[in-house]
Amino acid sequence: MAKSFPHSFEVCKCKHVTLGEVIHSIKERNAKNIKEIGELTDAGTCCKCCQNPESDFGTEKMELYLDEIINKFVK
Repeated sequence: MAKSFPHSFEVCKCKHVTLGEVIHSIKERNAKNIKEIGELTDAGTCCKCCQNPESDFGTEKMELYLDEIINKFVK
């Protein structure tokens, strides 16, 4: 996650979940994986393209994936 993203950046386009919501689910609600983030925010529960590059079947790849966020914030 070399690029800096604002908390308003939409990580999950299907469910309109922002980076700030995902970070909140990790830091304040103790989500530890994609499944728990999905349960708390709905991110990654529809088409799953935002989960990781392997799940991204779109012609235009996502700029940021949930697994990258987890790797940065979950210790």
